[in-house]
Amino acid sequence: MKRFFIAAALAAVLAAAGVSDASAQGRFGVMGGINFSKAEISSLNRGPMTKYHVGLTYQLKLPLGFAIQPALLYSMKGAKLGGIEYGDGAMVNDLSVGYLEVPVSVQWGPDLLLFRPFLDVTPYIGYGLHNKLSADFPNQDTQNLTNSWASSSLRRFEYGIGVGIGLEIWKFQVIGRYIWNFGSLYDLKTDISSGINQAVRNAMSGRNFGGFTLTAALLF
Repeated sequence: MKRFFIAAALAAVLAAAGVSDASAQGRFGVMGGINFSKAEISSLNRGPMTKYHVGLTYQLKLPLGFAIQPALLYSMKGAKLGGIEYGDGAMVNDLSVGYLEVPVSVQWGPDLLLFRPFLDVTPYIGYGLHNKLSADFPNQDTQNLTNSWASSSLRRFEYGIGVGIGLEIWKFQVIGRYIWNFGSLYDLKTDISSGINQAVRNAMSGRNFGGFTLTAALLF
């Protein structure tokens, strides 16, 4: 599955770079937006965590209403976790991870002159740059752990897919997507010394981040 998403993303980028059709039109742009992410385990969710993403993009319009739009983004994701047993009680946690992501948006929609509505399917891959865990215990101060990847047992590589709808008016574009992040967020084979990290890892075993993103772009 991981190899499929890497191959799909690379194939889309290479296809965009190699298109020579005279009717194809390309333009660069900047984009940014909001991530509403959460844990995949509903019993652990205290609510969605609001983070952000920002980066560069390139749109290549193709015949028949299609377009390919790869991007390079810095994306912050996270989850508000609660009810994780540790020691003599339950703790609540804010887990956040910053990724360098390469999403490849495949779009289809009719050009209606003044605007273009479109459907969007976006496979993506990402690489973790940093992570942070804030743990609150009953009647204790908050502990903030900025971890190395080995000590946290978090996986650095992520991959997934987004499906959504968008609207393009002149140079402006807005896309809303629901995101599925595949694979496991944690590497269960890694030995970690921190009991806090271990408790969170066990609670999130085999799980990852999911949620909704809202992105705005300005195309030149």
